[in-house]
Formats: sequence, structure tokens, C-alpha cells
Amino acid sequence: MMDTAHGQARVLLESLPFIRKFHGQTVVIKYGGHAMKDEALKKSFALNVVLLKYIGVNPVIVHGGGPQIGKMLTQLGIESHFREGLRVTDDATMDVVEMVLVGRVNKEIVNLVNLHGGNSVGLSGKDGWLIKARKLEMVLTREDAPPEIIDLGNVGEPVAVNAQLIRTLTDSGVIPVIAPVGVDEHGKTYNINADAVAGAVAQALGARRLILLTDVAGVLDAEGKLIESMDLREASTAIEDGTAKGGMIPKLKCCMEALQSGVEKAHIIDGRVENSLILELFTKQGVGTEVCMRR
Repeated sequence: MMDTAHGQARVLLESLPFIRKFHGQTVVIKYGGHAMKDEALKKSFALNVVLLKYIGVNPVIVHGGGPQIGKMLTQLGIESHFREGLRVTDDATMDVVEMVLVGRVNKEIVNLVNLHGGNSVGLSGKDGWLIKARKLEMVLTREDAPPEIIDLGNVGEPVAVNAQLIRTLTDSGVIPVIAPVGVDEHGKTYNINADAVAGAVAQALGARRLILLTDVAGVLDAEGKLIESMDLREASTAIEDGTAKGGMIPKLKCCMEALQSGVEKAHIIDGRVENSLILELFTKQGVGTEVCMRR
């Protein structure tokens, strides 16, 4: 029993330098994937976030909800279409996206955090002009064909974030939970990629860290081994030479943009690992890939 107690004390002392480092700092977390579906991982995530708040870190959560949106669209008989990994969002789909993300998923996360001892409030980009957006213009270029302009419908990109609103909440002891729905100056609603929103929020807040939870170990090399750390140049090379594939490319680009806007480090971590947030922030090894300006 005493050996166990001594071991627990050593763990706490080893984490002290990291706790001191992040005390009073803002950490933006993109929550999604398997960590949102597995009950044990959901509980672990909530406890990790609440612990961060209690030791003086200001967590800000931005969540996804693609599978939940897809399930509801299927139930309503609305067919889903994707281009370059993004959901084509017509008016009927936008209604479902907003209903699911803002009305259901957001409140489930708020409830989850509050049940585990936190004080959380849910927001969408419409609240207090939190996320101003514009229509995403996508042009697909190919070597053997002229550029293709892709109309994704009501898919947007963030252009401004009301950082003061978020700071008012965090300074009051509240954990903000943000649904990735934005609005333009005319009041039109847009569906926005959650990684992009998390990156924009981290930039606006001058966050110390941006953390993206994924369903893979992190960025993998050509042999499938985890790359534990990479700088801006190495991240760019990984995209150019094909080391980063599929959905990892926009995640890396999101991290790179955040770093170039003042975020100290970005992390792409395995959300399937229990307590992944605490392991990444408060241990030397971590559980994913950290991206920094230079090594």
C-alpha cells in the first residue's frame, strides 16, 4: 500500500514542471472521432478536461460530429455527398447539420463535462458573433485538366473569431464547448470543418497549445512508424512527398497555420488512448505527434 502511495506521489511530482508550464495558459482541443463514441473514452476525456481546469489551465473545446450528422441524414432519407473529404451541404443538409451539432452533440458534451465536475457552456458560431465565416471557394487543380471549381454549398471557412467572448468565459471559470457552425455578415449559416475552427480559435486566443484528437496514432512515416516530433519544414515536406495522406493533410496544414500565427506547439494525438490529453501535455513521451516551428 505504501509503495503504491509513493509511486503516485512520484508521478505527481514528475508532472509538476508541466503543470507549472501550462498554468494560466489556454489549450484549444479539437474533440472528435472514436473518443466521442466510446463510453470509457468519453468519461476519460471529460475528466482530463476538468482536471486541466482545476490545475489552472484554460481548456477550450471545439467538436466535430460527422458520424452523427450522417446517421441523422440517413434516417431522414437525405443522401450524403463528399468532395475532397468535405460534406456537400445544401440547405436541407445545413438544417440537419445545425440541428445535430448545435442542438444535440454540443449539449451532450456540455452535459458530459458538467457531470464530471466541470462548469461548461455550449456555443455555436452564431452566439455573440463567435465565428464569422465566408463561403469556402474550392478549386481542384490537375496536371492533365483545367481547374475545377467545386461548389460545396453551405460550407464555409472561418474569417474571424470573437476571442473576447471566449476569454470572458474562461476567466469566469467556464469551459467553452464550440460547435463548428459559422455565420456571415448577412446572417447566412455555414458548416465549417472542426479542425479549421479549432485552428482559428487557437490563433485568435494566442493559445499555448492546439491539440487535435484523431483515430490514428499521429503522423506516420513511410514504414508506418509514429513520428513523435516534426518542425514546420518537416511537416511541409511530409505533405509534399506523400508521407502525410488523406485526412492527415488538412490536419497538418491546420497545425502549420496555427504555428505561423503564434501558437507555440500543435499536437495530433491518438484519441483512442485513455487519458490521451494528460499523457500528451504532462509526460515527456506523449501519445502522438507534436508539431513545432523548429527543432
